[in-house]
Amino acid sequence: MDTDDEDLWVPFLAARPRDKRAERLRTHLREDERRGQRHPPRRAAALSRDEIVRVAIRVADAEGADAVTMRRIARELNAGTMSLYWHIVSKEELLDLMLDTIQGDRENPEPSGDWRRDMQGAARTIRESLHEHPWMMDFIGGRPPVGPRSLRNVERTLAYFDGLGVDMRLAIDISTTVGTYVMGAVLREVQERNSETYMEQMLADLTEAEREKAVGEFTARVQATGRYPHLAQLMSAGYDPDAAETRDARFEFGLDWLLDGIAARIGSSAGDG
Repeated sequence: MDTDDEDLWVPFLAARPRDKRAERLRTHLREDERRGQRHPPRRAAALSRDEIVRVAIRVADAEGADAVTMRRIARELNAGTMSLYWHIVSKEELLDLMLDTIQGDRENPEPSGDWRRDMQGAARTIRESLHEHPWMMDFIGGRPPVGPRSLRNVERTLAYFDGLGVDMRLAIDISTTVGTYVMGAVLREVQERNSETYMEQMLADLTEAEREKAVGEFTARVQATGRYPHLAQLMSAGYDPDAAETRDARFEFGLDWLLDGIAARIGSSAGDG
């Protein structure tokens, strides 16, 4: 984290729920300082906050965020748990730092003068990041909305609308709307992938011919009820709305339509970039 941004982290520390165990350990550290231990022990001094956060992200990517504990990360670093508390206040802060670090790693594109192209790039960046770190979806709703690194992404996104006569309130509403679309789309894509895994497990013991027969029988039953005429048309056409091979195209389709609507609202000149 840039030194100039360090103070921006303070409000997030104050707003976190109390972590009694972390507070107890921090008290021990303060007592050590009063006894003359004003610098961290050698192993703690060899660590850095960024190193701790990177290891935590790697563990979460491999095993999910529930696997991230201060004790586990200390073990991964071949260090004592107390060593981590010289750098990070608590697990709550560690989770916040993980999210903020990921957002800083994938910065939105620099403003190019074409707001639409820039917003497309930002939307794709968010989507890629969420798929690279799928555990984030479980935590975004319960964490602070922005940290020092993510503030830079917000600032860059607002700059996309410079010169278009768009005030900052509208600019942030547009940015939030696009971000909401991306998170919703990724949630749907995660659901699709989970369904693929489930179906693969269900049909694992069947041959390809048996699979086709099972799907065909289900389709025939749906059509025979007469209650789902529109779905029956889709099934007859052989269109799978959850197909993995159309996932990227479907994302771009929704994004284009959303940006079309935004362009229409902010004026044709903005729509032309």
